[in-house]
Order: sequence, then structure tokens, then C-alpha cells
Amino acid sequence: MRNARGIGMIIVSLLLGVAAMIVAGRWINQQVNIDASRIVVAAQDINVGTRLTPDLLTTIDWPSGSIPAGSFHDIKLLDSRVNKVNLHRGEPLLDAKLAPEGTAGGLSGVIADGKRAITVRVNDVVGVAGFALPGNLVDILVNIKEDNNKNPISKIVLEQILVLAVAQDLGRDETKPKVVNAVTLEVTPDEAEKLDLARSVGTLSLVLRNQIDNSYGATNGVRTNDLLGRKIVTAEAKTETKIVYKSTGTPKPSVEIIRGLQKTNAQH
Repeated sequence: MRNARGIGMIIVSLLLGVAAMIVAGRWINQQVNIDASRIVVAAQDINVGTRLTPDLLTTIDWPSGSIPAGSFHDIKLLDSRVNKVNLHRGEPLLDAKLAPEGTAGGLSGVIADGKRAITVRVNDVVGVAGFALPGNLVDILVNIKEDNNKNPISKIVLEQILVLAVAQDLGRDETKPKVVNAVTLEVTPDEAEKLDLARSVGTLSLVLRNQIDNSYGATNGVRTNDLLGRKIVTAEAKTETKIVYKSTGTPKPSVEIIRGLQKTNAQH
């Protein structure tokens, strides 16, 4: 009797196990059969400004209900397009990440509408010791020497300027400092004129800024006297008036009045 009861419990356990397997199998089949579509993604990491070719792209299944806006289903539609941002392996290709059709590859493909690219010469110090990388924002500082280097001035002339490239490198994922001799900046036409004038009359420096800091810091610039805490003494402040009495041997002595470098005579 006890054996029959034990056998019955084993049979019931087996039936419950089979039922659980059937339910789990149906659930898995439902998940697999979710509607999916093929979309184009990057087959490898792709640097900004690259002209796309089929070997750089692939297609994968993507849930139909969450396909990103502007995605592509056919690799052929992306042939010779240029990406405006870095793409990581497996990242969907979106129209917003691409330059307009017909855009040439390289730097010209990543310049924003209404902007211009201008290159300025730097050294390892002027270039923020190599930490000004593509994608960073910088301020432009100019140092101008006046009056035979007696009264120089330093002032920030442009703010929140995007670094497009360092030397000939457009890559924006590097964090290692690079010593370069030229930096390409994205500016408006007005900013390009100011920058060109600034580099012709003084020495330029790049001031690296926080990427999320959108504040502007208007300054009056600083001169040597401001830096050292000196007071500026003007020529007018140095002018003194002196009255010198001279005896001419006549009943009416003359008076010589000295103001700075000017002298006048008066009869007393």
C-alpha cells in the first residue's frame, strides 16, 4: 500500500514537471516569435567623418515596436554617406548621425550648417598640454603686446569654441594627451574674422572648459599693472607746477612758472 502511494507521488511529480516544461516552451516560443525587422548597424567602431562602405555595416534583428526613428533597413542606401559622429559597433545608423547626401568625407562632412573651420598653430603648452581633443570646448585667449612690450594685455576673445580636429585627427574618443602643432576649430564667420585678427596681432592660447558649462565670462582683460597690483601713473599726474622767483636787478623782478616741461615768464 505504501509502495503504491509512493509510486503515485512520483507519477504526479513527473506530470507536473512535464506540464511546466510545456508552459515554459510555449512562453519561449512566444518571445522568439515577437515581430522583428532588420536594421543597419555599425559592424565595427567607425570614426567621425568616415565615408561609409558596405564592409563597415551589417544588419541585425530589432523589435519592430522599438525601431529608432531615422534608421535604415538597406545597407545600399548608406553607400558613400559620411557620419557626423563616432559610431560604436552594433550602434544603429540614423539619418541624424549622417551628413547630407553628396557630402565629401573628412573634415568638411562634420562642419555644422552656418559654421566654418579654421586652423590655428599651437604648441604643447598653448594647446592645453595636448588635452584639447576633438569634441572639446575651449575659450580663445589672446596676448597682445603694446608700447614696445611695456604694457601687454591678455583677454579672452572667443568662448565655447568646438575643437574639430587636432593635427589631422578627427577621432573624438581618445583621452590620451597628444602633442600637436595645429588645432582646427569650428566657428561662425564673425568668430573666424575675430580669430584671424587676434592671431595676427598677438599670441593665441586655448583655455579648456567644462563640457557642460554653458556660462559666458565677460572680462575686461588683464594688464601687467593689474597682475602686479601697481597703480598706473599718468603723465598728467606727474606734472608739477613750480614758481621760481628771479631777480633781474630791476625794480620789477620776473617770475618763472614751470608746469611739467613748459615754462612761462611773468612780471611781478
